[in-house]
Amino acid sequence: MVARGEIARFWSLESLHLVSSDGGTEPSALVDDNGSEEDFSYEDLCQASPRYLQPGGEQLAINELISDGNVVCAEALWDHVTMDDQELGFKAGDVIQVLEASNKDWWWGRSEDKEAWFPASFVRLRVNQEELSENSSSTPSEEQDEEASQSRHRHCENKQQMRTNVIREIMDTERVYIKHLRDICEGYLRQCRKHTGMFTVAQLATIFGNIEDIYKFQRKFLKDLEKQYNKEEPHLSEIGSCFLQNQEGFAIYSEYCNNHPGACLELANLMKQGKYRHFFEACRLLQQMIDIAIDGFLLTPVQKICKYPLQLAELLKYTTQEHGDYSNIKAAYEAMKNVACLINERKRKLESIDKIARWQVSIVGWEGLDILDRSSELIHSGELTKITKQGKSQQRMFFLFDHQLVSCKKDLLRRDMLYYKGRLDMDEMELVDLGDGRDKDCNLSVKNAFKLVSRTTDEVYLFCAKKQEDKARWLQACADERRRVQEDQEMGMEISENQKKLAMLNAQKAGHGKSKGYNRCPVAPPHQSLHPIHQRHITMPTSVPQQQVFGLAEPKRKPSLFWHTFNRLTPFRK
Repeated sequence: MVARGEIARFWSLESLHLVSSDGGTEPSALVDDNGSEEDFSYEDLCQASPRYLQPGGEQLAINELISDGNVVCAEALWDHVTMDDQELGFKAGDVIQVLEASNKDWWWGRSEDKEAWFPASFVRLRVNQEELSENSSSTPSEEQDEEASQSRHRHCENKQQMRTNVIREIMDTERVYIKHLRDICEGYLRQCRKHTGMFTVAQLATIFGNIEDIYKFQRKFLKDLEKQYNKEEPHLSEIGSCFLQNQEGFAIYSEYCNNHPGACLELANLMKQGKYRHFFEACRLLQQMIDIAIDGFLLTPVQKICKYPLQLAELLKYTTQEHGDYSNIKAAYEAMKNVACLINERKRKLESIDKIARWQVSIVGWEGLDILDRSSELIHSGELTKITKQGKSQQRMFFLFDHQLVSCKKDLLRRDMLYYKGRLDMDEMELVDLGDGRDKDCNLSVKNAFKLVSRTTDEVYLFCAKKQEDKARWLQACADERRRVQEDQEMGMEISENQKKLAMLNAQKAGHGKSKGYNRCPVAPPHQSLHPIHQRHITMPTSVPQQQVFGLAEPKRKPSLFWHTFNRLTPFRK
């Protein structure tokens, strides 16, 4: 399997454009004037700057720039959370100054006055490096002030060239991306289909997902871009409308991104056998593809959809409000952020439904429809006292999902076992906060209480929490439930019936196997001792942390800890 560092180098090559003395870049002509594809090879791809597109060329280019006294900065593609003081933490969108890039996996950089190691695969080099030198000195002298003033003046004059650089990068990377998609479809998928003895239809669907649909969509999208691209004066190009007209089409990436973890797993199992490793390598050589393993190519759509908001944000920065494309670029930036957010949310939902299905299987005496028929997320859980119409109190465990509230009873002896006792439709309920004292509906004195009133039957359900803070959490959770249901409707968030059925089927197959827990916190990778950059022998971290490919759009909701409660209350038993 290809190392993540090699994938990182491959992806950074796509976005690396060295600015010439006049501020321009050399575009790669991989598509004709009408946006249709031509036959081209890897050599065609490397014609613009062959030195830097060869393996190891990115490090060569970056280190040459740094050694020449240039400030080289990269932009974070994903959040990098670390517990190691000698690693550089940052969020998606942060700018990191690259100080050393001789290692392909780990670079040394500075962010907010801190210097440390960071994974190269988490960043992309910025297109316009000129602006970065303007902000590189922290306490400028008078001479530096004058130089900075002149630099700002040059920057104003050069803004058109800056926009040209970004436009060219968008066009070039789209052309390269089309070639990668074609290589996947024709170089890998078509060959796999010829070898029915090696691959089943189900295996190919798992590995490649809807890659052909993406290829078809991206070809149309590139043609739209080419029509709007002004070759003579690229800074006048108005491409914002292309993103807006195709924003619904980008939703097809959701299926691919959700399928990608399963694709990696299936591919990893096949790669354990030598015949599959040799087969995929033969496909790569036959198609004259660059020296990256198949899993690196299959990562391309995932990374591409996360890259669009960054490119549009950079383009917006160099588009004046007087420019004819300003409003469209601004709207396109928001639209593509929403697309990335939607994919991120769907990914999280799919992870959630697997856990919910396993939880339901562990509940004794479940009745009625599966929880997944209406719900896809646990919002809150805890113990409450339910007061019946007759004034009797019942101690129950309640689980608040989107659209419904599920009630369970603990076993008297085995307190970690739960029995199903019923559910309420939250879409039909109105939440009422109660003050301490006598409630007129039940004619009882209550404390830390609230009730749910049915809008259709006027039936009242009274609940009491042990503490005031517990009640406050429940009130907030009920408000969150309504808000999230509305957000899901606005975003068109739906889980397909097939995905729900598959989750339930997998949970039933697993039976009541022992729970492994649901800790969402990633384990920090083991590291060697890190030394300052100026020491002669530099020891790099021994592994690259897992990429957070869906972390571009800031998550609206914090990871839930309630699965720890599930682990404690309903362990899966054989």
